[in-house]
Amino acid sequence: MTTVQTNNTTSDAFAASGAAKKPTNTTQEAQDRFMTLLVTQMKNQDPLNPLDNAQVTSQLAQLSTVTGIDKLNTTLQALQGSYQASQSLQAASLIGHGVLTTGSSIALKESKAVFGIELSDAADSVEISVLNSSGALVRSIKLDGQDAGVIPLAWDGKADNGSVAADGRYTFEVKALRGGEKVSATPLSYGDVLSVTTGAQGVLVNLPGREPVKLADIRQII
Repeated sequence: MTTVQTNNTTSDAFAASGAAKKPTNTTQEAQDRFMTLLVTQMKNQDPLNPLDNAQVTSQLAQLSTVTGIDKLNTTLQALQGSYQASQSLQAASLIGHGVLTTGSSIALKESKAVFGIELSDAADSVEISVLNSSGALVRSIKLDGQDAGVIPLAWDGKADNGSVAADGRYTFEVKALRGGEKVSATPLSYGDVLSVTTGAQGVLVNLPGREPVKLADIRQII
């Protein structure tokens, strides 16, 4: 009569893997545990009912998949770090330059201000309304036909009534039409890049008197 050894293979396998030297990473740990378990199972298998080759192959395939995903994650993290470093260098070159970014504020200083708009399509007419802190209209600027894209603009500080507006912060609204139909128009604010910050939100550009903006929010460098 054949005697079959009936050990607790799973417990023995994990006990053996736990006694081994601590692996350097989670991928190596998974491989070590799997191989220890597989070898233990093969040593203690029932000769009359050996391990199914298909099951072993399936387990090996699963291990290979998990290992591949872990290595892919490591590669992606490395690429992300490299990309962020590249963005930081690119953003650093903007320090001292003026940029137009999404926003509707205007900073009037010494009766001079720069701002802009971005049109999604060409427009027959564009009307810009400059408002003070109370929301009252200060200056209305009308433009004839404009092509799609970013349009830098300047304001000399003059109000519609002929007076000169006081230096300070203003806001503006833009309305663009083509054939009587509304054209999407995005207001753009101007600012001089003071510094660059790298953090959890990625690379941010710091502008005076405003919240930091992302590189993707910069529409034009002046």
